[in-house]
Amino acid sequence: MIMYAEVECLLYESHSLKQKRSVIKRISAKLRNDLNVAVTELDYHDLWQRTKFGIVTLSNEKTHAEQVIQAALKMIDTFTEVERTITNVEPL
Repeated sequence: MIMYAEVECLLYESHSLKQKRSVIKRISAKLRNDLNVAVTELDYHDLWQRTKFGIVTLSNEKTHAEQVIQAALKMIDTFTEVERTITNVEPL
């Protein structure tokens, strides 16, 4: 089972692309290291206060894949620099 999530976030305290990249790198590294998911920035590359992540996990069971994606979303919510706005989760 492949589970996929698209997550849009606002970065209120980011005042440059350099600061945005720093936050995105920390979030991506934390998700990869702790949850073993694939993460990438999908959109808004030139906007310094907005981003869109793509998160993917692969599992034998649908419930496990859903749990991993939900854990990833909760982990994103722990970062005070970002606010999760639009989230779409779907199986592939």
